Amino acid sequence: MSVSVLLITPPFTQLNTPYPATAYLKGFLRTKGIDSFQCDLGIEVTLDIFCRTGLTGLFSTVELLEQERSPNLTRILALKAQYINRIDPVIQFLQGKQPNLAHMICNRGFLPEASRFEELTELEWAFGTMGVQDRAKHLATLFLEDLSDFIKETVDPHFGFSRYAERLARSAHSMDELYEALSANPSFVDVFMLKRLDHYIEKLQPTLVCFSVPFPGNVYAALRSGRHIKNQYPQIKIAMGGGFPNTELRSVSDHRLFEFVDFVCLDDGEAPLEQLIQYIDNKIELGQLKRTFIEQSNQVFYVNNSGCSDYKQADTGTPDYSDLKLTEYISAIEVVNPMHRMWSDGRWNKLTMAHGCYWGKCTFCDISLDYIKNYEPLTASMICDRMEAMIEQTGERGFHFVDEAAPPSLMKAVSIEILRRGMTVSWWTNIRFEKSFTADLCRLLKASGCIGVSGGLEVASDRLLQLIQKGVTVAQVAQVNKHFTEAGILVHAYLMYGFPTQTIQETIDSLEMVRQLFKSGVLQSGFWHLFTMTAHSPVGMNPQDYQVKKVTDIPGTFANNDIAHIDDRGIDHEGLFSYGLKKALYNYMHAHMLDEPLHKWFDHKIPKTSIAPDYIERILSEPEFPPNKPTVRIIWLGQGDQIRLVTKSKKGQQWEIAEWKGFTERHQYTASLPKEIGNWWLNQIDALRPSAAPTHIQALKASFELSCPNEDFELTWCNKIYPAFSKYCLIAV
Repeated sequence: MSVSVLLITPPFTQLNTPYPATAYLKGFLRTKGIDSFQCDLGIEVTLDIFCRTGLTGLFSTVELLEQERSPNLTRILALKAQYINRIDPVIQFLQGKQPNLAHMICNRGFLPEASRFEELTELEWAFGTMGVQDRAKHLATLFLEDLSDFIKETVDPHFGFSRYAERLARSAHSMDELYEALSANPSFVDVFMLKRLDHYIEKLQPTLVCFSVPFPGNVYAALRSGRHIKNQYPQIKIAMGGGFPNTELRSVSDHRLFEFVDFVCLDDGEAPLEQLIQYIDNKIELGQLKRTFIEQSNQVFYVNNSGCSDYKQADTGTPDYSDLKLTEYISAIEVVNPMHRMWSDGRWNKLTMAHGCYWGKCTFCDISLDYIKNYEPLTASMICDRMEAMIEQTGERGFHFVDEAAPPSLMKAVSIEILRRGMTVSWWTNIRFEKSFTADLCRLLKASGCIGVSGGLEVASDRLLQLIQKGVTVAQVAQVNKHFTEAGILVHAYLMYGFPTQTIQETIDSLEMVRQLFKSGVLQSGFWHLFTMTAHSPVGMNPQDYQVKKVTDIPGTFANNDIAHIDDRGIDHEGLFSYGLKKALYNYMHAHMLDEPLHKWFDHKIPKTSIAPDYIERILSEPEFPPNKPTVRIIWLGQGDQIRLVTKSKKGQQWEIAEWKGFTERHQYTASLPKEIGNWWLNQIDALRPSAAPTHIQALKASFELSCPNEDFELTWCNKIYPAFSKYCLIAV
């Protein structure tokens, strides 16, 4: 068997689902009739190490080492037989192949336990609310993390389940340290990786090997593999692309990089890859490559044929997950928080609703780069076509839309299309917490299968949100989070500290805002990260506008996105706040210590918060009014609707009313309407279903005024129809 192109995701990204870049490229190459094969070396190497044979070799290797052994290392070595005997069943359980093992795992005594299990002391409260399967997944995850710690302490200090040798590539302005590590003999983990690589190359005989490198934690493995190919298979050409080159290597000048690869491609990969294949096949000249770095005579050159256009998103094809070992991925639960766990638990088909970001203004973001600034949405119909094709191929009905920020209008259209087709899916995505997410839109998203959203609250300070140009306020975020939560959709917030000009008071106030959001129940998960100034963001391009200074204006020769900077205010945000913010958030995510004063999280004095203790509560209690703009679409999700006429009497007068009854999946709903209005409304609902042509409130009003000329539509809509049904089955979006 031979293929033209071998697409590789190098170790390590996620254990629960494949990173989608190679699936996107394979789907595109398929539209061009170009033969390709893809593999995820991360999951394959993980399974090679974490099995009976792999652990037997690991323990034998460690026992031969002459090194000082920590108490934790000594304990794991003493229990090696239990680790070796348990590893295969545990992996099978996390793959969903041995669900009945959950009871044994939960009984404690089946799995050997080392330092990671010490965390269970403060998490024991959570297990009362977790099912047996989830609790067992969490315990099994701790079992694997103990072994991960063992590997790092003994045979490979760079090991990590989702990040391999990340430190060597993160903010690496020079390639020196990375180059030195790559010049050493292959590590324990490298040996497994290179064995897998040899297997695929000898089986497939590719002309071109492409490494997709999304994160710093994939760089070392990609380059180690590249050098191996150059040494063992010099006839094969090697290319690298993905998120890391797109952001970090846009000005690379170190020719040593090309000891490991032949080409580095930037931004959307479809057109550059097609040109590269044609060049290797001697169909075009070198100068016709697109957005590609090459090396000649120890100098790095950037070749970009401006006459070669990128492909429209509609023309790139449906992501193709064939070749990947989809049943082998591992669902882990690192944190028991239900939203936070979605990144590591479950298999998700990954798609985008739109290329780029429809907002594109945040000053900390790399908005000058193509993958953000070139906004191009797909149609709802095409998105659902691709979803159906991927369900057919993978058998999975879960989708993670990996947009920079999914557009609310497109999310609405996709939800209606999902309902119109009668698709059964679950999905989640990244958003901006903007006011377009009304209570009704959130109910519509939920009805279509949306289970969670993540978005940037960032600094939780209105002054700083304005400086960031986020386009939202804290009050707005709170209301939107309320809408999602009340609809049954989980919410995760990305949080930032240390933004230029941020004061100590603002950081503490931001934590107080976050505490109140969690206490109010409208935020379920979050993650704090320290502000990083990047070369392609407005802050990085114009630091003087934000009262920060670059440490140096001299660019590095390797990675050049992260910029060391000095804040004129001189506050050590990381030293003062990193541990306390993360500890507080960890507890908040588990509904723990929500009433503790903020100073409890820090070992130094902090100012009192200036935020009123009921600030979020007051915002959430503000009244909201029914949507009634003429362009609002009305959608009916109820079933089995019927009315019966009931005669009412009072003081000698009689009149008939319509008693309404209908059903949703969870509820039976009832309402009483005047006879004339009830009959009119019953005649409308079939035209309001998702499968029908859109009906807007303006058309409803016209129909109402013909049928009920003695009634006022606005009063009827706001006081009778909308309040009676919106909680269950009536949506106005």
